[in-house]
Parts: sequence; C-alpha cells; structure tokens
Amino acid sequence: MNTTQPLQLLAPLSGVLMPLDSVPDPVFSSRVVGDGVCIDPTSQTLCAPLSGVIGTLQDSAHAVSITADNGVQVLMHIGLDTVSLAGKGFTSRVKMGQRVEVGQPLIDFDADYVALHARSLLTLMLVVSGEPFSLLMNDAACIESGAPLLQVDQDEQGAVQEVQQGSVLFSSPLILPNESGLHARPAAVFAQAAKAFDANIQLHKQQAAANAKSVVAIMALQTVKGDRLQVSADGPQARQAIEALEQLLLSGCGERVEAPLSLELAPLVAPSVPDRLRGVCASPGSALGVVVQIASQELDIEPTGTGIEIERAALERALAQATQALRALQGEAAGTVQAQIFSAHEELLEDPTLLEQAQALVAEGRSAAFAWKTATEATASLFRQLGSALLAERAMDLADVGQRVLKLILGVQEERWSLPEQSILVAEQLTPSQTASLDTSRIAGFVTVGGGATSHVAILARALGLPSLCGVAQQVLALDNGTQVLLDADGGELHVSPDQALIEERQAANDRQRQRHQRDLEQSAQAARTLDGHRVEVSANVGSLRDVEQAMVLGGEGVGLLRSELLYLDRAHPPGHDEQAALYCAVARALGPERNLVVRTLDVGGDKPLAYVPMAPEANPFLGLRGIRLCLERPQLLREQFRAILACSGLARLHIMLPMVTQLAELRMARQMLDEEVRNLGLKQAPKLGIMIEVPAAALMADLFAPEVDFFSIGTNDLTQYTLAMDRDHPRLASQADSLNPSVLRLIARTTEAARAHGKWVGVCGALASEPLAVPVLLGLGVHELSVSVPLIPTIKACVREWDLTVCRALAQQALGQGSAEQVRNLLRTCPSTAHPATLVTEQ
Repeated sequence: MNTTQPLQLLAPLSGVLMPLDSVPDPVFSSRVVGDGVCIDPTSQTLCAPLSGVIGTLQDSAHAVSITADNGVQVLMHIGLDTVSLAGKGFTSRVKMGQRVEVGQPLIDFDADYVALHARSLLTLMLVVSGEPFSLLMNDAACIESGAPLLQVDQDEQGAVQEVQQGSVLFSSPLILPNESGLHARPAAVFAQAAKAFDANIQLHKQQAAANAKSVVAIMALQTVKGDRLQVSADGPQARQAIEALEQLLLSGCGERVEAPLSLELAPLVAPSVPDRLRGVCASPGSALGVVVQIASQELDIEPTGTGIEIERAALERALAQATQALRALQGEAAGTVQAQIFSAHEELLEDPTLLEQAQALVAEGRSAAFAWKTATEATASLFRQLGSALLAERAMDLADVGQRVLKLILGVQEERWSLPEQSILVAEQLTPSQTASLDTSRIAGFVTVGGGATSHVAILARALGLPSLCGVAQQVLALDNGTQVLLDADGGELHVSPDQALIEERQAANDRQRQRHQRDLEQSAQAARTLDGHRVEVSANVGSLRDVEQAMVLGGEGVGLLRSELLYLDRAHPPGHDEQAALYCAVARALGPERNLVVRTLDVGGDKPLAYVPMAPEANPFLGLRGIRLCLERPQLLREQFRAILACSGLARLHIMLPMVTQLAELRMARQMLDEEVRNLGLKQAPKLGIMIEVPAAALMADLFAPEVDFFSIGTNDLTQYTLAMDRDHPRLASQADSLNPSVLRLIARTTEAARAHGKWVGVCGALASEPLAVPVLLGLGVHELSVSVPLIPTIKACVREWDLTVCRALAQQALGQGSAEQVRNLLRTCPSTAHPATLVTEQ
C-alpha cells in the first residue's frame, strides 16, 4: 500500500553515525542491498526503528527486518560477516511474524565477542524497499538509541509496475553451494540481478517461495548450504532471467564456493537411476509393481482481477463449492482417518485470517486466484518456519486445500489417473485430495520424497495395510511410468528393475506372508499365550469408535490407547462435555465390562497446538508446553476432560493415562484433581491412573513413580526420539531413530523392573509394540500388554504364541548387551523361537 505520508525511523542503537560509503564491504557500500546508514555501536541491544511486523529473522540472529504497515521494509544487519558466527554472541528477543512497536528491543549482542570474531562490528540500517529518505543528523555524529535518524518519503509514482504474466518457466533444480546460505550479501547480489529483467521472478525452496527481487523475502527463506532451489519466471524476459539467475546461484552469488552442483532431473534416464534407492519405512510390507508418477497440475494464474465484485464472488463461490466437496468426501470416508483429514481441511477454509488476507488482495484489484494462492502460500510458509513437524504437515494440508479452491476458481477439473494393476505411486508428496480420487484396489504401495511417519500418505498406507517409503532420493522422480520396481518397506529399499531371482524370492516370501496372515486371521480369537503358557494382553491403539469395532473383530482384547486429542484438534472451539462423554461411553460399551479401556488425556500443545488455547510460538515445541504440562497450566481443560471420561465408569475397566509426565509433582497434582472430580460425581470407585513412559526422566525415576501409579504404558516413539535426540520424522535420521536401540531397551528394562517390584503392570503403546520382530524382546523385558495398530492385532497375537518366555528372557538380556539397533535386529532375525535359552546366554 502506497502513501505520501512521511515515515520517521529512529536510531536502532547508540553509536557513531557513518556514511554507507565507508563500509568496507562493496555489496553494502555500493547500496546493492539497499540505501541507508551505518552505525559503529556503543550499545549492545538492537531496537526497532519503526513499528511493524518482523519479516525476516535469521537463525543466527545477526540480521532482522521489519515491514511497516505502509509497506516500507527496513533491514538491520549487525556487523560484517557475522553470519559465520552461527548465532554465537547473539540473543534474539522476537520471533518471525511478530508485531513490534518502535523502540522495542529486538536482538541483544555481545559486542566484545562479535568484534573479536567477526570482520567488523559496524551495524547497518537499510531501507530495502527502495523508498527515498533524508538523513536527520550529520555524518560522524554521535547518536543515542531511539533518536530520530531518517525520514522516509513515499511517492505514489514509486509503485512497481506489473509485468505482464505469461506461462511460468522453471530452472533446473540445483543445490545451493553457499556455506552460510543466502544471507544478506549473496541475497542482495541475487535480488539486484533479478531486478534487471522484465519478468516476475520467484526463488523456490521446497514448498516456500520468495520474490526474487526482494532481499528481505530471499533472506526469509532461511536457506542453508545444500538446500534444493529452483527459480521460476514469467514475463517478456523470463527465459533470459532463468538462465542468468541459475548460473548466478551455482556460482555463489559473489561468494567463493565449491564446484557447483546441479540437480537437473531432465537428463536423468533409467540407466542413471541406481538400481536400489534407500528410504524410511512409513508403513511396513513389500510389493512388486510398476511405477506411476503422480505430480501436481500446473495452473496458469492471472494476477490482475476483472473487477473487485466479480473476483470476490468468484472466491466466495469456489470456497462454498470446496466446502461442499469436502463434506461429501467426509461422508464417503466416514469413520476413517481420511474423514478426519478432510474435516481439518474444511476448518482451514473457514480460517478468518486466511480469508481476510485473500479478501484484502481482491480489494486491491488482484484476481481471486492470485489472492487465494498468495494468502495460502504465505500462511503455509509461516507454518514451515516454526520448526514443528506437525505444523509442516499442516502446511501441506493448507497447500492441498488451497489447490482445491484454485481449481474451482479457474474451472480446472481434478486430474484422474488411470492406474494399472499393482501400481506403485511415486511422488514428491501425495496430498489427501490426490489420493481421494484414486482406486486404492489397484495400488500396491507408495514412495515419496518428502513426508514422514505423520504424513497423510503414511497414515493412509497404514490404514490400507500397504507398504510405503518416504525420504527417498529425488532420483526416484526420474523413473519412467511403467518401470517395474520391488518395494521393500521393511528393509527401507526400492529395487529398480529387479532381476528375476530377486522377484521370485520376494514373491515366495509374499506367498508365505499371505498364508501366514490368513492363518493369523483364522486364529485371531485365540488368547495370546506363549508356548509355556504365559498370558499377554494384545490391545488396540484407537482414535474412533470404528477403530474399536474393527479391533474387536480382529481379536483385540481391549483398548490400550484411546487418543482423546483427536476430539480436540482441527476445530475452532473445544468439544463440549456431551460430545466427549458420548465417544467415551460408546467405546466403553463396545468393549464391555470385562475389557480394559485406557484413555490418554490430552496430548496436545507445542507440536500439536489448539486454535482455542492461545500459546506463544515455541522455538522447540517438542521440548515445550505439551501433554500434562499444558493441562496442568490450564487445569479447567483437564478437569472437564476428567468429568467426560468418568461418564463411562462401569461400562468398561476404565484406566486414565497421563502423557509426557516427567515429575512426581505432575502425577500428584493430576491425581488430586481426578479424585476431586470422582467425589464431585459421587462415584464409589476411581478409575486406575497411570502414566506414559515417553521421556527418559520418567524411565529413570520409574522406581519412584511405581508406588504412586496403577500402571505404566511405554510410548516408544517419543521415548526413542528423546533418548537418541533424533526427530523420528526426519527423512535423513528416521532410519537411525530406532526403538530397538539398546539405550531405549535399557530404559524399558528399568521401567519393567520398577513395576515388578511394586506389583504394577506395564504396557507398550508405541510403534515398537506393532513390530513382530520386537515381540520376543519386549516379552523378555517383562512387558505385560502390547497395544498395537488395529490391522496388526492378529499378527502380534500369533507372534506371542510362537515364543517360549524363558527364551524371550535370555534373548532380551543378550539384546541389552548389543552395541546398536542394527545388531539387535540381526540378533532377533537370526534367533529361532525354539532356541534353547542356555545357548543364547553362552553366545552373549
């Protein structure tokens, strides 16, 4: 928005004012980044020179930008070459996207450390949006922080003219070679070069995009060495821009770099793709099939509207049609994970901030398609920058629903894929909308470059019982449709054009697996008893009544984990008492009074935020305010849930489980609240109360927790993540974040020993319980109950029946002495269930 009203900028810190020409860096002194001033600081806190929104905040905290309400963008850069300090000596006091007021502290810095370790302490304040300004003080003057420094005059004629849009061209993918990413200097060089072309130019990093002519926008991408980038352009000089800017990026944008790396995919043909590609198992199993590449449609979007009322009506009409379509999809998939995902998509269409952003752009004369695309991409980019795996998945949901609305605005039909039998779907990332239109009976498996265990495609694959790999190299996107592949998700491998011997070997294994699965189904009603008569309870992890009903059909002996947070997520208001109680009572009735029902209280906050519980952004949400911590900080939320859960008392053997407990005080406070609600309701007996062991602190203190709980349930997913300090959804680390790591097994052993000493039972509700290979070691460590993914109930019960408990105990002791998860897996693969325990002990 342009205005002729002048804007006054205050000094961001105290020091000696210097002309920009004297800065010993040609990129800054020549005003490539932008015009402004330089200050040799005498204070150590950078303050906001104007009010606005934080548009860029580098991870290293050495640079920050603010965008004023009238569009003026100001960049502040502390010192020269300070990006190489990687944040040492800097402490940020603000967050990306935060609104700040003039004079508000932004960044604290250790001037002595920076002066000693960086090239210079000179600090720059630059008007990077290009408006003219006048200096309110003389050069070489001493200035105090907060004193008037510049006056920016905006001119209506300074508005950037629209470049006529045509078809969008993309560069080849390339690897960014700059050691510190596109920080201020290379970003300025790139932006300056982009401005020379008569074209709309964007720089892309994964799903995020930035205006290539804006230094601030480029820096906001937070690029690092090794990032995969692309340049897109449309307009009269699009092709020339692509060619020049691609070479500029590869050459380092003025910085010395190693030999450039290109990821150009076009020349990749079948012979250059390895015959085996590695990935991370998102859903177990294996399949032989043919490649079907699934890619998003390219949409041609005109930025300028044909009239505000016309475009506003087009947007509203498309939103209404999208809502109707999503409700229809929810009805078709009622009771499934798919339905929950489409319900979340409907909530996104009603998000007021998103709608306001789009409507504001329409009011400025933009087309409905351009306005909606800009609003959704901006919000999705913000989600990705918050460092949360779950919010990254929400960004993908937003991109998906955004594409749905765009197609309706433009009148573009959804793509329909004709799938051959045994299709192995390959994609950068599959969206719910894409998979909703697919004939799942023809799909044999999924392979994606992105995503993790929480991605939509992983959830869908597990629900369908199909193998799925994620985190596979980009080369997989170069495979021709129809290429025969062998997907071995269990082994984390995709075999390209496998030889006949490997095919026959896998087919024989699949035949054996099918026969075994059929046998397991036929025997699913039988109890899970070891060969020597030890009884193990095999329960189900569920999130809906339909899950419970399916679990009972498959031989489930109870519910070991009811994920209550599914009632709370993806909605604008908390569920009422009646809605909660109805679900708990329905589940309890389906189980009956002789089966266990373990309800986990709210496991939200941090990485799973609630729209109606305001929370400040957290730098590391997995270590933040989540689970029991959030509930105790907002006790009314927990009390209301306790009352709803207690409504099903007597209908099943009710257990309540607290997530993320690390301290005895948390358990005691929650028990006191539960006891008070039991008394208030006049119940004669309180339900059993237990805690999840998913933080190493809880496992290490299990001997102190055991006297005060009725049971433990081990969440191996988070326990592994926190023990190994590895994100279990990280594409490059997920294969190492293995719950069979001896360190994790030792924490499980410590928990079961403490429980045994106090006569309490221990369950495992994490993914490890659903892994057949892990069954003997878990039994040998003293686990009493396995709560598993519903489709795997018959398989896990059959596994229990194949082992002698004495052998399991000896095997577990040997596993504890291994040096890695891989060694544990090799031990379990090679040890027959009929082995004699003495043999195992001798081999240890």
